[in-house]
Amino acid sequence: HVDLNAFTAHINNEDLHLTKKEIELLYTLASHHKQAFSRDNLLDQVWGYSYFGDSRTVDAHMTRLRAKLDKYDQPKWEVKTVWGVGYKFEVL
Repeated sequence: HVDLNAFTAHINNEDLHLTKKEIELLYTLASHHKQAFSRDNLLDQVWGYSYFGDSRTVDAHMTRLRAKLDKYDQPKWEVKTVWGVGYKFEVL
């Protein structure tokens, strides 16, 4: 469960200790689970159109987010890399 208004996330009723950007990334991916997002799409969605940083910022945040998510058992979904495209929240 991701609550974007409260900036909280839970797996199996356990609090996830995520940063604001990690919660926004997870929410964006999970709320559009049939869509693959490019790095540029995620930069626009999460950081905003006025962000002038490197698209590899997304990779760094995704690496940290995945490391935190991997600590919990989540057999029904995963955050996947779609090679040549970007990232996707996949329901298994």
